[in-house]
Amino acid sequence: MKIFLAILPLLLVAGFGILSIMSPKEIEEIEVLNNNHSVNFNLSSSTLPFPVLAIQTLPQSNETKVLNISKPWVNSTDPLNDPLNETELWLNSTDPLNDPLNETEPWVNSTDPLNETEVFNISKSWLNTTDPLNETEIFNISKPWLNNTDNSLNETYVPPPKIKQQRKFSILDRTEAGLLQARNAIREAINSSQTQDPDYVPIGPMYWNPKAFHRSYIEMEKQFKVFVYEEGEPPVFHNGPCKDIYSMEGNFIHTIEMNDQFITKDPQKAHVFFLPFSVVMLVHYVYIRDSHDYGPIRKTVTDYIDVISGKYPYWNRSLGADHFMLACHDWGPDTSSFVPYLEKNAIRVLCNANTSEKFNPAKDVSFPEINLKTGLMKGVLGGPSASKRSVLAFFAGGLHGYIRGILLDHWENKDPDMMVQRYLPKGVSYYEMLRKTKYCLCPSGYEVASPRVVEAIYTGCVPVLISDHYVPPFSDVLNWKSFSVEVSVKDIPKLKDILMRISPSQYIRMQRRIGQVRRHFEVHSPPKRFDVFHMILHSVWLRRLNFKVHDDDQ
Repeated sequence: MKIFLAILPLLLVAGFGILSIMSPKEIEEIEVLNNNHSVNFNLSSSTLPFPVLAIQTLPQSNETKVLNISKPWVNSTDPLNDPLNETELWLNSTDPLNDPLNETEPWVNSTDPLNETEVFNISKSWLNTTDPLNETEIFNISKPWLNNTDNSLNETYVPPPKIKQQRKFSILDRTEAGLLQARNAIREAINSSQTQDPDYVPIGPMYWNPKAFHRSYIEMEKQFKVFVYEEGEPPVFHNGPCKDIYSMEGNFIHTIEMNDQFITKDPQKAHVFFLPFSVVMLVHYVYIRDSHDYGPIRKTVTDYIDVISGKYPYWNRSLGADHFMLACHDWGPDTSSFVPYLEKNAIRVLCNANTSEKFNPAKDVSFPEINLKTGLMKGVLGGPSASKRSVLAFFAGGLHGYIRGILLDHWENKDPDMMVQRYLPKGVSYYEMLRKTKYCLCPSGYEVASPRVVEAIYTGCVPVLISDHYVPPFSDVLNWKSFSVEVSVKDIPKLKDILMRISPSQYIRMQRRIGQVRRHFEVHSPPKRFDVFHMILHSVWLRRLNFKVHDDDQ
């Protein structure tokens, strides 16, 4: 105690001495520091009360550094990431272009969305965002590219793979896929070995390509489906003649509707759609005889197309391209013209296959005109061999069109080898004359088709087609020049010379070929493979192979 009391005066003298040598300003700064308790000093890192940083401080700021808790890497002291860069002091310059909190150019701190150099106020971060979850985010103002959040500029960013949704295949897609396989099989058959068949194997020059035809026919049997519209009432619809010159109309309509192999009741599975009206019945029941007014027929056909196109989507889907009509009457082409798409797009199966009247072999089908007076072929098939035929050429018939007039003018009763006459003598059988003749003359009448072509084939007589613009039946498969003679109208005066120039051996080959192709013109009930019914269907099948139908949404 005595010692303390002894040195107390010395301590008081030393203290007053220090104060006496300090300036008033130094004394004031110490008082301010002692009174400001909101500043966090890091006394452990420096002997000074605060770190020395060469950076401008804002009067309103009471913080020296804000740590980003959600993004700790922003707090790194790496010179590339340090927002208050101590190692690169030039970044901390008070130059207005580098000042991170620019007081001299306050527009730099704007939050205008059009300002690409947007700067955040780090001293009052809650003023910089409207997102309550983003209050602590700090942007590097000196190196703004480090703040980029666009993953497209990030070299390490790998976008997620895009999953391509596979379109579901519809029934139509599967149908078209089957047709594609059939086309490929037909092409391959051309260069492959002949396909075996228990009933018939097409072979010989009567066919343009017998192997392709055979494969196509087999593919048709495998998959071809026809939908017959049920709309319409007899006698105009679902009906037709079976015992006259137009018998093929009724024969085909009745046969297709009773067929189980090619008919489908599900229109979605159909390759083609059949319009079951008979032009013969339209003329008989709708047309007013001698009126020359086609209006009733036009209205009937137009209304029918309107009905089926309104009830089903298939006509509008293809604009009629996968639909077909069949007509043997002379007015068949005219009837189709009443509906533009029926004439332009649909498959028209016509006896009157006249290219000068808009018959298009690429999409239309020529089929034979067959006069079945009893509805059957009984008594009309067969004839003697070539050596037993004594008559060079034969024709019997009245005036029916200008071509027959030319033929009669030049050859009627003028040459014993050319038996051309209007009427046969009593007691002479028409079919017996066909069987005695080598070449049967088949001139067109008012229209190009003639039942004499099939009559000649039935009896083994080589048909002579006298016509212009006529497309013979099934010409896409059959090579008519190998078993028939084609003569233009202008060559009628030279008809005998043309026939005489054919050698006997060539005639015998043609006559034998007639016997081979005859099966394609025969009418059977029920139908047999490769007969006329199947050949008509095959011709339609070939046309359907030539195009592809798409759904409306494709």
